[in-house]
Amino acid sequence: MNIVLFGPPGAGKGTQAARLKEKYGLAHLATGDMLRAAVAAGTELGRKVEKIMERGELVPDEMVVALIAERIEQPDCEKGFILDGFPRTLAQAEALDRMLAEHGKRIDAVIEIRVDDDRLIDRIRRRIAESGGARSDDNEETLKTRLEVYHRQTAPLLPYYRQRGVLYTVDGMQPIDEVTRQIEAILDRLR
Repeated sequence: MNIVLFGPPGAGKGTQAARLKEKYGLAHLATGDMLRAAVAAGTELGRKVEKIMERGELVPDEMVVALIAERIEQPDCEKGFILDGFPRTLAQAEALDRMLAEHGKRIDAVIEIRVDDDRLIDRIRRRIAESGGARSDDNEETLKTRLEVYHRQTAPLLPYYRQRGVLYTVDGMQPIDEVTRQIEAILDRLR
């Protein structure tokens, strides 16, 4: 089963992906983490995307799709994967669909974790305080840019996935365990 966790920054995608990975044996492909790892490793891709990420802008589609294409061929993706942080634009969604088709795969479910902006801002501020700003993209200015980018470029993907019959929405303002229960109920119906 291949799923996309969809929602704005701070919606809890990473938390839920970790839980789903454990229960269903799916690989967690957090593109943000994958890109930060490339930056930390000083790879060619990492050097190219470092400045883009620090500004809170989107990394070019072809770079991310190539990273995912390479990653889904790894043994831990045999049972499926959870994409977290990608796609973020219609062009990325289309490129992802093409690449997956070339690999004989598809997206089985897109789970939107819906959370109000005010709640997201509070969550991100807490994450910054708790982590001491460990992530280079965790700061007030970048957060505002990321939310603007999400609403302008990413939220419009909802109709794309709704039209394909793979979009499901959960209430991300509920306690973490309840959000997990909602997602698991969807995935259990699809299995």
